[in-house]
Amino acid sequence: MHIVIAGAGIGGLTAALSLHAAGFEDVTVHEAAPEIRPLGVGINLLPHAVRELTELGLADRLAEIGVATAELAYFNRYGTPIWSEPRGLAAGYAWPQYSVHRGTLQMLLLEAVVERLGPDAVRTGSRITGPGDEDLLIGADGIHSAVRAHLYPGEGPPPWNGLVLWRGVTYGEPFLTGRSMIMAGDGTQKFVAYPIETGERTLINWIAERPLDGEAPDRGNWNRPADLAEIGRHFADWRFDWLDVPGIIAGAENAYEYPMVDRDPLPRWTFDGVTLLGDAAHAMYPIGSNGASQAIIDARVLAYALARGDLAAYEEMRRPATTALQLSNREMGPEVVMKLAHERAPGGFDDIEQVIPLAERAEIAASYKRTAGFDPASLSERSSWSVDRSAVS
Repeated sequence: MHIVIAGAGIGGLTAALSLHAAGFEDVTVHEAAPEIRPLGVGINLLPHAVRELTELGLADRLAEIGVATAELAYFNRYGTPIWSEPRGLAAGYAWPQYSVHRGTLQMLLLEAVVERLGPDAVRTGSRITGPGDEDLLIGADGIHSAVRAHLYPGEGPPPWNGLVLWRGVTYGEPFLTGRSMIMAGDGTQKFVAYPIETGERTLINWIAERPLDGEAPDRGNWNRPADLAEIGRHFADWRFDWLDVPGIIAGAENAYEYPMVDRDPLPRWTFDGVTLLGDAAHAMYPIGSNGASQAIIDARVLAYALARGDLAAYEEMRRPATTALQLSNREMGPEVVMKLAHERAPGGFDDIEQVIPLAERAEIAASYKRTAGFDPASLSERSSWSVDRSAVS
């Protein structure tokens, strides 16, 4: 079976590794860019995605490039705690949660593809716009997918919700546990920070978010430079006892602006030897740290389904799940606790229990884990998507 993958991002490269592990030898990845470079800033890999990369034999390499997240904590815009929970192994998972540099992860996956599939398996400067003579074309070419546009011509640019994200990295002092991921805000404006390197110095990945005046430029472009001074102006008084937000922003060498966009859920992904994966299939708001993780899961389920000769099973399993997640992220997912705290106590609070009771906060967190597929018990009990090569016809 001749398989072509459009896009050498995290989803496309994981698909190549997964297909190879399932016994498919004739797999090529085509990347439109002339060179694959480690672009971007930090992302999170949740335990369900780390499980899949572990089963692909990449656990040790992941541990070398990532910071194992110890906790996730939410605060209001004054730095007062709303909710916190352990993450990864500390939360009872069999697999860690990692914060990593997106580009470093991509290069790790690329290296593994070249090792296992050969140096000719990835072809740069090769843009795929639609099906050719392959048996299956997998569109893993991102939010501006040419393969998706072939299937759904005239869809137009991704819809924007009026918010802008600014992203950067800064060397700074460790905060809280030293491996904490924090989110502070009021449901409209927020600041996110977590370390992606620890040791002699801590490299903090940060995201600042607020409404943007005027029309958003370059929707879906992650690499548009931003003005650090302008970002800092909006967060000038966000100084907490445990984190100096304007100081972190000012300490970055550069930052990038990204309008918060997604794609509307599709009624169908697969047509006559063509299917979609990752952002090409279900681009979602960067809420809940799920974009890269869901692409990895897509890749594994697709290989699992193909190895059993049932491509339809891939979409049957993944499309309803990612549609629910896209819609949940439009409603702020687990981050809604910051909005609720602001609506109920806009001037701040002394006792969060009087604002959002523990049972309500716990259910918000648990509900999102169920929707996103990383409920601890269900993840541990689920059977593996690894495939015995001898079972592949």
